[in-house]
Amino acid sequence: MSAPPVTQAAPQVIEEHDPALWREGVKTGLPTLFGIAAWGMVVGIAMVKTGLTVLQASGMTLLVFAGSAQLAALPLILAHAPIWVIFATALVVNLRFVIFSALLAPHFTHLPWRQRLFYGYISGDLTIALFLQRFPTAVPVKGKLSYLKGLMFPNWCAWQAGSLIGIFLGSTIPAEWGLGFAGTLAILCITVPLIVNKAALCGVLVAGTVAVLANGFPYKLGLLVAVVAGMLAALAAENILQRRKGRHG
Repeated sequence: MSAPPVTQAAPQVIEEHDPALWREGVKTGLPTLFGIAAWGMVVGIAMVKTGLTVLQASGMTLLVFAGSAQLAALPLILAHAPIWVIFATALVVNLRFVIFSALLAPHFTHLPWRQRLFYGYISGDLTIALFLQRFPTAVPVKGKLSYLKGLMFPNWCAWQAGSLIGIFLGSTIPAEWGLGFAGTLAILCITVPLIVNKAALCGVLVAGTVAVLANGFPYKLGLLVAVVAGMLAALAAENILQRRKGRHG
């Protein structure tokens, strides 16, 4: 009777620091840092203008680290909305990170869960998008984590620096400076080039249209509805495009 075949374990990727890929990650993310800092400053000012103390606003930016969720939660806090509405709104606004995590997970399943949890905290929309542009498949490549760190850490620092500046200077910066509009323009300049396919474009168009139409919803829930509509539209468009490719492939 022959011995059972010996199954070989999948090779583990040993994550060693790769200075070249780390520098490449920093260089790739460098053009986005001004926009990230400007957006962080806008959110910091908004938190103070809403009525949060410097300590509360600083704690929020350090713990939450999600500008869209923070801005969505602020008017709800100001309106004394129920706590479940605030949490539900922040949760739905950040649901896109579930998709981002699913895309990023195959690249780093070999890392300990604490490490993955930490990188999940400091991740951002742009850092994940730029990483997936550089490494579109989960094929093991030495230095992937170094590249990701080169994107994530400067991004996190730029956001926190901008946000804390906005928090501490919020009461002294006049509203007529129009920093909110400047921050919005900076973010648009960064995000537009990341719309790399028809599915993403469809999601952006649907989300933008719904956000305008639902602007009058109470508790700013129009933003929540727009995010969900955009995500569903992008997923539906991706499925349709994949089926068409399958038929003509």
